[in-house]
Amino acid sequence: MTTARGPITPHARPKAGTDPRNIAAGLVLIALAALAVWLTSDLSRGTLRSVGPAMLPQAVAVLIGLCGVALAISGLRRGSDSEPVLWSLRGPLFVMAGIALFAFTIRPMHFERFTTLELGLVVSGPLAIIVGGYASPHARFRDLAILALSLTPFCMLLFGDMLNLPIPILPRPVAEVLFAGWSYKTALRVTSAVLLAAAAILFLATRGRTPPAMDVAQHDGTI
Repeated sequence: MTTARGPITPHARPKAGTDPRNIAAGLVLIALAALAVWLTSDLSRGTLRSVGPAMLPQAVAVLIGLCGVALAISGLRRGSDSEPVLWSLRGPLFVMAGIALFAFTIRPMHFERFTTLELGLVVSGPLAIIVGGYASPHARFRDLAILALSLTPFCMLLFGDMLNLPIPILPRPVAEVLFAGWSYKTALRVTSAVLLAAAAILFLATRGRTPPAMDVAQHDGTI
């Protein structure tokens, strides 16, 4: 049997072995999950009817740890081809930068010589999503902006409205002016609706500007 790229030989088939990328990724997820559980060990889990501040973070950490175990096992059992493993720092750097930006901007953090700004979830959420999204070399700002404007309201309603966690919505001076006399949940719901409306407007206004799909047959001569 032959293909456009030449005959298929037994040497072209995957060799038995391990995939170090999956193993490393799985171990990192397990370590992050263990760190999250340890950092929240002093918090109360509460019950299903009265959720405590530690229940959701620890539940997510357990799920991440299980995904890490599955990923590491798949790396041990997966055959590896003869191509060299290429490691790229782009993904980890952008993901860690997004997490760090969220941590430094959601609430003020006091250090010896300076204090970070409290920008609230309206700014911190989209900022973390957009920066973390550039971990992929194929990321497009338009798609990331729509995702950020859609996912941030979901997080606001989940954590602030349903779980009653007092998450800052906007920078404190702005919130004091815009939401004077409003309840926290009313301000949260109105802000979520505005973000969702902005996501819909951006999607409708730019949906015809996507670049045309690449036709592979025009480049390599095969169908």
